[in-house]
Amino acid sequence: MSVKKTRVPTMLQSVLPLAVLILLLALNVKYFRDDTLSGANQIALILAAAVAGVIAIFLGFRWTFLLKRVTNTIMTAMPAMLILFLIGSLAGTWMVSGVIPMLIYYGLEILSPTIFLFATVFICSLVSVSTGSSWSTVATIGVALLGIGTTLGFNEAMVAGAIISGAYFGDKMSPLSDTTNLAPAVAGTDLFTHIRYMVLTTGPSWIITLVIFLIIGFSGDYTDAATTTTAVRSAILAKFNISPILLIVPAFLIFIIVRKVPPLPALLAGTLLGAICAVIFQPDLLREISGTGGSFVKQAYIAVTKAMFGPVSVATGDASVDELLRTKGMAGMLNTVWLIICAMFFGGMMEASGMLKTITERMMKSVRNAGTLVGSTVATCLFFNVTASDQYLSIVIPGRMYAKKFRDMGYKPELLSRTLEDSGTVTSVLVPWNTCGATQSSVLGVSTWAYAPYCFFNIISPLMTVFVAAVKFRIRRYTPEELARVKEEADRADRELYSEEES
Repeated sequence: MSVKKTRVPTMLQSVLPLAVLILLLALNVKYFRDDTLSGANQIALILAAAVAGVIAIFLGFRWTFLLKRVTNTIMTAMPAMLILFLIGSLAGTWMVSGVIPMLIYYGLEILSPTIFLFATVFICSLVSVSTGSSWSTVATIGVALLGIGTTLGFNEAMVAGAIISGAYFGDKMSPLSDTTNLAPAVAGTDLFTHIRYMVLTTGPSWIITLVIFLIIGFSGDYTDAATTTTAVRSAILAKFNISPILLIVPAFLIFIIVRKVPPLPALLAGTLLGAICAVIFQPDLLREISGTGGSFVKQAYIAVTKAMFGPVSVATGDASVDELLRTKGMAGMLNTVWLIICAMFFGGMMEASGMLKTITERMMKSVRNAGTLVGSTVATCLFFNVTASDQYLSIVIPGRMYAKKFRDMGYKPELLSRTLEDSGTVTSVLVPWNTCGATQSSVLGVSTWAYAPYCFFNIISPLMTVFVAAVKFRIRRYTPEELARVKEEADRADRELYSEEES
C-alpha cells in the first residue's frame, strides 16, 4: 500500500545518485589511492544511497518501505558474507598446516617462469571447471599461485589477473556452477544447451587469453628468478615440514565440492582438515605462533584458533617470504563484508525507488537487431554489477527484463542465457564494491583496480559475445511455427499467473 501514490523517477533523477557515486569514488582513488576499501568506498556508497533515498521520498515512497527493501537486498548477500568469513579461516589453517607453503614449494620446482602465467590460467580453469566455484579456486590454488608468481618476479596484479581469468572460465563452463545453472533457468533453456552454445564465445575468449599470457611470459626477463626461487624454497623448508601427503587437504576439498556439498560446510571441512594437519605436521610452528608456554594441547589450540580468526605471520628472516606467509583470518575479511553491506544498501535503494528500472528501460529503446539486443543486454548486466553490486542480480534482473524482447524478435533463449553469462558473471569481479570484486581483492590481497586490466578473459568475454552477435555467427532463431507456439505458451503462462494474482 505504501507505493500506490509514488511517481516514476525521471532519467535525471535516476542517474543523479550514480553521478554522486562516481564522483566520490574518483575522489577516493585520487586521495586514498590503494586504501579505498578501508572505509572511503563504503562512505561513498552510503552517501550515494542517501541521495537516492532523498529522491525516493520526494517521489512519494515511504521510508519503512525503502528500509524493508534495502534490508531484503542485504539479506541476499548474507551467504556470500558467511562464505567470505570461512575463506579467511581456511586460508589461515592452510597456511599454518603447510598446505599453501607446500604448493608454493613444489610449484617453484615445477613451473618455468616463461610458461607460468599460461599455466596459471590453465590450472585455475581446470580446478574451477571441476569444482564449479571461482571463489574456492581463487582462495585455494589461486593463493598458492600468487605466491609462486610473486617469487618468480611477476607483478602480483598480473598474476591475480591470470588466476581470475582461469577461475571465471571454469565458473562459466562448469555444470556444477551456480551461475551456469542460474542463467539458463532465467532465460528458459536447459543447462547443456546453454553450455554448448557458450563454447562459441567462451572458447575464443579463453584461447586469446592464454595466447596473451604466453606472449607476456616469453617476453620477460627472469635472470634473477633462480636465485630468488632457491632462497624462498630454503626459507619454507626452514619453517615447515613439507610433505606431498598435505596434497590430501586440497584434493579432499575439491572432491567434496564435486560431490555437490554446499559451499559453507565444504569450506568448514577444509578449514578443520587444515587445522588437523597443522597439529600433525607443524607442531614446532604452532608452539612459535601461540607465544605461550604450557602443554602442547594448549599451544596448538591457541595457534590454530588465531589462524582462523586473526592475523598470523611466520618469521623466516626474509621480509619478502614473511609477507608471502602472512594471513589475516576472518578478521581480514571485515572490510570486505562492510563494503558488501554498503553496496547492497545502495543497490537496494536504487532498485526499491524504481531508478534502476528507469535507466534500463531507456537502454532497451535502442534495440534494433541481434547485435544491439545483445549489446544492450551486456550493458544492462554491467550496469547491475556496478549498481546492485551482485552477480546474481546482474543475471536475474536483466534475464527477466529481456526474455520477452528476445522471444518477440525470434531469438532462442540460449542466446540470452549465453549473453547473461558472458557479461553478468565475468564482469562482477572487475567492480571493487561488487561482492565478487571485493571478495577476490580481499582473498588475494590485490586491489581490484590493480588486477582488473590483467583479467583479459573477463574483459574479452562481453566484447566477444557482442562481436559474435553483430556478425550474426550461428545466431539461433525460431522457425515461424516454433515462434508461434512459444508465444502462445508464454501468453498462456502470463494469463495463468495473472489469474492467480487476482484470486
